[in-house]
Amino acid sequence: MKYFYYPGCSLEGTAQEYSLSTTALLAALGGEIEELPDWNCCGATAAESVSRLLCLALPARNLALAEKAVPGQDILVPCSACYLNMRRAWDKVRHDPATRSQINQTLEEEGLAVSGSTKVRHLLDVLCLDFGADAVFKRLQRSLAGLVVAPYYGCQCLRPYPVFDDPEAPSCMEPLIQATGAKVHPWSMGAVCCGASHMTTKKEVGLALVGEILDDAKGADVIVTVCPMCQMNLEAHQKKISRQRGKDLSISILYLPQLLGMALGLPEKDLGLKLNLGIAPGFMEKLRSPLMASKTKKADAA
Repeated sequence: MKYFYYPGCSLEGTAQEYSLSTTALLAALGGEIEELPDWNCCGATAAESVSRLLCLALPARNLALAEKAVPGQDILVPCSACYLNMRRAWDKVRHDPATRSQINQTLEEEGLAVSGSTKVRHLLDVLCLDFGADAVFKRLQRSLAGLVVAPYYGCQCLRPYPVFDDPEAPSCMEPLIQATGAKVHPWSMGAVCCGASHMTTKKEVGLALVGEILDDAKGADVIVTVCPMCQMNLEAHQKKISRQRGKDLSISILYLPQLLGMALGLPEKDLGLKLNLGIAPGFMEKLRSPLMASKTKKADAA
């Protein structure tokens, strides 16, 4: 399976570990990715407040580049915010002829045009539907038995486009996690908003939302997510929230490809584990323990 890879700005900056682990995991699973040539920022959250056309033309330019390079090849997008912007542009191009015409007038200066023939896919969509738990289990090199994992989806990978899972009760991460031997933490916060950019505009709101998530994760060893904004909010404010609530809410926060990559025996350097802010004391020691190390599926079967 081949995909265009759109890292977006966060994965080249504050979320480099997400990009490293994503590319390493896909290679280990047999996926082929090619970084989209000459890609540009999707507009993030700022473009929409400036111009409706700009917030659509920026992601649409990336779609046009993909269509021009290899028509029909899917674009794989790990960042949930980038995915949302690209998916919205794709939706407008396919279903709103007037808007598509406006966008193409803008792109015409570069000799580009977009038709909507290239599909935008979130990383979680690709991992769950194109590869699945069986692909992880077949390549298992290290059992994560004894680990309890809380899957956190956030808002943007499934809202407002419920393409590959139920946005109110998502569950597609669970088979992937269970394929590693780990247990899924029973909780109700997997699809609850982390506050997103409220951490910079209304911090007390953001801290309260993250506090509820961390509180409900008690009993888990790690929260895994698929969004750089969620990752930042969940891992960067644990000490302050713990002080506010009068209890220790520290917990390791990993990207899903990092967790799966460890189960596949990928080197920690390739997964960018030293770049994470939220690795709780003792977590890595538990992962490196003799009970987990080199415990392959074949050995278990024997």
